[in-house]
Amino acid sequence: MWRLFLVFKQIKRQQSKIFRNKIILTTLTEKPFSRKNLKFEIHNLGYLPRWIIVIMDVLVLLFSFTFTFLLFKGMGLKYLIAPHNFLLVMCLLGVNVFFFWLFRTYSGIIRHSSYIDAVKLFFSQLSVLIFFLFFNTAYDLYIGSKVFLNTALFINIVLSFCGLFLYRVVVKQTFELYFSENSSSKLIRAVIYGTDANAISVANALKFETPSRFKIVGFVDKNSQNASKRMLDLPILIQKKRLPALMRSVAAEGVIIADKSLTKEERLIIVDHCLEFNYRVYTVPLITDWENQKEISRKVKNIQIEDLLERKPIVLDGKSISKQLKDKTVLITGAAGSIGSEIVRQVLTFNPKKIIILDQAETPLHSLCIEIDKFENDVKIVPAIVDVRNKKALERIFEQYKPQVVFHAAAYKHVPLMEENPSQAVITNVEGTKNLADLSCVYNVKKFVMVSTDKAVNPSNVMGASKRIAEKYVQSLSLKNKESEAFSTKFITTRFGNVLGSNGSVVPLFTQQIENGGPLTITHPDIIRYFMTIPEACQLVLEAGAMGKGGEIYIFDMGKPVKIIDLAKKMIKLAGFIPDKDIMIKIVGLRPGEKLYEELLNDNSKTLPTYHNKIMIAQELLEEYENLHADISELILTANSFANDAIVSKMKHIVPEFKSMNSAFEVLDN
Repeated sequence: MWRLFLVFKQIKRQQSKIFRNKIILTTLTEKPFSRKNLKFEIHNLGYLPRWIIVIMDVLVLLFSFTFTFLLFKGMGLKYLIAPHNFLLVMCLLGVNVFFFWLFRTYSGIIRHSSYIDAVKLFFSQLSVLIFFLFFNTAYDLYIGSKVFLNTALFINIVLSFCGLFLYRVVVKQTFELYFSENSSSKLIRAVIYGTDANAISVANALKFETPSRFKIVGFVDKNSQNASKRMLDLPILIQKKRLPALMRSVAAEGVIIADKSLTKEERLIIVDHCLEFNYRVYTVPLITDWENQKEISRKVKNIQIEDLLERKPIVLDGKSISKQLKDKTVLITGAAGSIGSEIVRQVLTFNPKKIIILDQAETPLHSLCIEIDKFENDVKIVPAIVDVRNKKALERIFEQYKPQVVFHAAAYKHVPLMEENPSQAVITNVEGTKNLADLSCVYNVKKFVMVSTDKAVNPSNVMGASKRIAEKYVQSLSLKNKESEAFSTKFITTRFGNVLGSNGSVVPLFTQQIENGGPLTITHPDIIRYFMTIPEACQLVLEAGAMGKGGEIYIFDMGKPVKIIDLAKKMIKLAGFIPDKDIMIKIVGLRPGEKLYEELLNDNSKTLPTYHNKIMIAQELLEEYENLHADISELILTANSFANDAIVSKMKHIVPEFKSMNSAFEVLDN
């Protein structure tokens, strides 16, 4: 045992010797005060410890006192009139330190000093002056002589304040210069578009950002009112020509849009001009939108493709939506999907009693539950792993929870996949909707809101036709309920186009293709689509659900159509690349069932306005429930046989305007 101990001790001694030799070798090869070593220490010094600041402050006070003492001694005057000079100097220093503590002059970090720190120093020194003036007067009254010469005391205090403030400014500038030099080669040279408080706050935040991303080279003034002036010691650039020309003159690589007075149209013009010359564009929310002003710099981000939609913010009728949802039990199908999950988030804000989030996808539903758990509310969330095709499982949910409002967002929606699997399109989109609609009537659901698609209009593919059949069924059920004069569930259908960022949307596909270095695949150079954001689409779904009286098909104002090839080019430029040079765009041809453009109305349909300028009612021809129910029941039976041609033929019988395009089912149109 003793031998083992000796061996272990010898090994440790050898390791220590090797470590010591390594330190000596490093010391010999590198100078202890080399630029490299100093840079490492400064870089890792986040702030000066308070005891160091106290020592520096005391040294400044001693220097100020000594300078004042010698100045008045040279003029033949005494600064300290009373005896016991050492005690008086200690008293002077002690009172200064006391007022430093009282005014918390050490609470701030010197490298981030501001005018507030200057104010604290001013009041601390003013308090010292007032204290000793009173002390001088009292001492003179009782003893008959003064302790300090008042004039010398005033000059000493002024010098102390100047010295204390000056060395803080020096430390602050030293840190700023060091860090700006240290990373200047990595920084993006940028101009800030705007000269208001919003722009100044952004510039200050980016100046102190760690690690730094931008080197701000100036502010852009669109009004041409501040020529030859400066802000934050940066030039104010007057925009006389297009912005790219101005940016080229100061060698800027990007622009941060921080002007809150810009209209949507002006913002889009700036973005288009900058992207045309491959300049980077960043955006930042307004000051009023910031939750934590300490994180302002984190809000500066690359402008997103969603920001380029020529759309105005939606104003919701909160009272009517709240009346529909507050203290109600709400069932949301397809809750784990992109549209369904956003409906869940928005419904939560209206304080329902209970939300049943239903989906057959386990992992996404679990992720949604984890996300919702972070919200602070008293709403009970009931996750349900159920397939809408399983009527018995659905009935158990209706029987147990008795939902009062149903949002039906569960569907198969990928056009090429449904073209290959028409039976699944029918069983999920048609039979699943029928199951939910029938159970809603049985269990007295007040409102049933179905999420449809513009592909249901004059359908050219199986997916669109299946959604149109589902629309027809809920409309016919609504008509039947009205005619029976019994308790009737109000069935409302909402129809809109492509949603940016949703599952299956072209935007996530393009994003992934850009990350992989391209190419971006486009089916046709002339293909166009309508787009809206996920929150916008879901807001309109809630609004339409609140205003619906039953049987309506609501269509949404989708704004201007977007050419997909233009969208691809913009996304490439926003990522900092050049289209067809850094990242190629490849035309692959139309997919089965795909149109060049989508429609929101059938050929024979008309629209009626509503009180909301972005929501209209499509007047579609209603069909009798009995005949349609028989056809749909037959279609579902056919779908379970998986005979594709027979399924699609039956779908074309139910939806006469269904004409297949670029598909194997085109022969059935003849």
